[in-house]
Amino acid sequence: MAADLASMNVAELQAWVESQGLRTFHARQIFRWLHQRGAASYEEMTDLSKDLRARLPQLAPLLRPVIVEERPCSDGAVKYRFRLHDGLEVEGVFIPESDRQTVCISSQVGCGMGCAFCATGTMGFLRNLSAAEIAGQVEAIMARLRAPDGRRPVSNVVFMGMGEPLANLPAVIRAAEILLDPLGPGFSRRHITVSTAGLIPAMEEFVRRSPVKLAVSLNATSDEVRDRIMPVNRRFPLERLLAACRNLPFQHGDRVTFEYVMLGGINDSDEDARRLLRLLSGIRAKVNLIPFNPFPGSAFARPSRERVDAFLERLAGGGVSAFVRQSRGASQGGACGQLVTTARGRAAPDSKAGG
Repeated sequence: MAADLASMNVAELQAWVESQGLRTFHARQIFRWLHQRGAASYEEMTDLSKDLRARLPQLAPLLRPVIVEERPCSDGAVKYRFRLHDGLEVEGVFIPESDRQTVCISSQVGCGMGCAFCATGTMGFLRNLSAAEIAGQVEAIMARLRAPDGRRPVSNVVFMGMGEPLANLPAVIRAAEILLDPLGPGFSRRHITVSTAGLIPAMEEFVRRSPVKLAVSLNATSDEVRDRIMPVNRRFPLERLLAACRNLPFQHGDRVTFEYVMLGGINDSDEDARRLLRLLSGIRAKVNLIPFNPFPGSAFARPSRERVDAFLERLAGGGVSAFVRQSRGASQGGACGQLVTTARGRAAPDSKAGG
């Protein structure tokens, strides 16, 4: 099997170039070209010899995501569609704000979690992405947006696009490692967040192995409701999930971010707010409230602004740090929970994607 250089960290890349009879410094050159400069081909790596540039594609073809569509949204966000080497596609979103520029990226093609409020779940699970395909989404967007003065056009990365990141744990950890590396994009650990629907064993392993931030998609205050909208709750019910959150082995004094998608008439009542306060007791937490973003065929409604504000006020009054996250990109189907693709590659099953 050909080597996947873009999924390797620097140490692995050094071991590989040495195994090919190359000089160790070539590893740093290749890593920098791939992950700092966003090179899409070896031919762009002009400080490598011409002979080496010609030899590398036979040894290790680059399997990087390629931007095939760019859709500006009315609120300033931009949705990107990426094609993978097997013809499958994923989506990501660039979200510019006054104090940060965030990229939301995907970790799987489709998703097997089946959350009822998420369009991606209608696709089912097709396959995991490699570390190169995950980090490559960020790098492709940065290469597209790079400013003339050389400043990095992206400040934050969130693994909140298509897929359940912790169901693809090794590749997600490696992608975060690549994004943190100063020879690569060099992001701060505080500016990368990985989201999960609540896979408890993987959460614990993730916190032990990666320094970046963790967000947990909670979305209900009772097992009855969470069972209905998030099938994962049948494996990891609320009591067990929140006990795990209290005991996560954070190395940097981090707090857990809880994402709470508000569904009108389902989980947005005053009683839900009171239960949420009780559930989060003893957890160093922040809550992001996300008003539901409708998609074709969805059975839920977006709550009123008044209901969202009342819910937020109750949380704040109970001493919980809570914020309303204004989703961006809805005009092009790029808001939270709206990402879905229909392109089918060689690895795809016969069933059609919905959404």
